[in-house]
Amino acid sequence: MLVLNEKDIKSAVSMRDLIDAIEEAYVLYEDNEFQMPLRSHVQDNDNILLLMPCVVKNSVGTKLVTVAPNNREQPVTQAIVVLNERDTGTPKAILNGTLLTGLKTGAVGGAAMKHLARENAHSVGLIGTGYQGLYQLAAACSVRDIKDIYLFNRTASKLPSFIDSLKQVIPVEVEIHITKNPLELVEKSEIIITSTTSNRPVLPDDEIAYNGKLIIGIGSYQPHMREFSHAIYRNLEILYVDTQDAIQESGDIIDPLQNKWMDESQIIPFSKVITKKITPIFSNDRPAVFKSTGMALFDLIVAHTIFERASEKRIGQIIQL
Repeated sequence: MLVLNEKDIKSAVSMRDLIDAIEEAYVLYEDNEFQMPLRSHVQDNDNILLLMPCVVKNSVGTKLVTVAPNNREQPVTQAIVVLNERDTGTPKAILNGTLLTGLKTGAVGGAAMKHLARENAHSVGLIGTGYQGLYQLAAACSVRDIKDIYLFNRTASKLPSFIDSLKQVIPVEVEIHITKNPLELVEKSEIIITSTTSNRPVLPDDEIAYNGKLIIGIGSYQPHMREFSHAIYRNLEILYVDTQDAIQESGDIIDPLQNKWMDESQIIPFSKVITKKITPIFSNDRPAVFKSTGMALFDLIVAHTIFERASEKRIGQIIQL
């Protein structure tokens, strides 16, 4: 069995490799060529345990995730991924799921930016400077010629260490700016990313500020969580989602539907963009909006891609159980 740690994974693949893997996963999703039960949630005070299995034609995988929002010295999200042979069930790899989750989530955002952001977009803003946000910005720089990054975090003391980490994953020429508030970030950014665990909207309630821009919501993956303000829905035409399960999972969809800020017919699976069944229309009069809650299919295809690249390059440690 192959064991891949953080260093191994970084050596095996690039962000572009993983964005390609996410697009492959969307094709499988659209064609229904997978088995994936709803993720299992276990709440332990403020912490959450998630179990996420999935099966495709050539691989079986399970991700075990913990989310501990009060972590200070450790990542809020930590995980391992186990890959098994499809025919025999034999374990074939264990991967560092914490890095894999960050890279995978970044690649999901990257695929959305690749197809929904304007070709000439040069600025991106991030609200929530945690581990997940790091790879959202790395993905943005891999699909667009980003010149300026704008950051806002509720706890400003976290920004210096985040910026130090960010400089390791983005081109050296990109300028990094700290904003005073979310509205300043929105006004200066062509791509706006939210990556928080907030229970209340973190984006300002100013609908004009979003026109012509791409909004990517990564953080709210449970019904009580919200990142998007009411303003985003006032001029919304389409809300792209990575999975239909997001309709039951995210407060950024549940609340607007209940409050009749939007209709379910406006919610479109992003897989239809990848498979060219829908062509995105860019408008200066409204935002483009993408909401992700994630799914085990992404983790499995990304893990399988990393496993294959690592095997080709003879990276990792082989152990006997």
